[in-house]
Amino acid sequence: MGRNNTRILMQFAALAMVLTAAIMVKEATSIPICNIETNDLGKCGPAFTGNNPPPPGPDCCAVVKAANLQCLCPYKPFLSRFGIDPSKVRPLLANCGVNTPPSCF
Repeated sequence: MGRNNTRILMQFAALAMVLTAAIMVKEATSIPICNIETNDLGKCGPAFTGNNPPPPGPDCCAVVKAANLQCLCPYKPFLSRFGIDPSKVRPLLANCGVNTPPSCF
């Protein structure tokens, strides 16, 4: 019986490690920046890329309205790393009815 308890304990420990690793991987796929999860940026993808982007949809506007824009200002030089055309940000914000910080976008 001692071996059985040890085996069950080891199986439980292995399961706990697998679940912990799965949670860590899931959390690592999205990075929160200024109240925006980087995974949520995809909801706005069409609205801030290309030559004639379509207007943002309601899901995109919800992401934009939740963002802390003052916090995002220092990240403006890095927006292209997230696939965002910085020149498209101001029109996107305006289309969502969001006032922009004057010195930022």
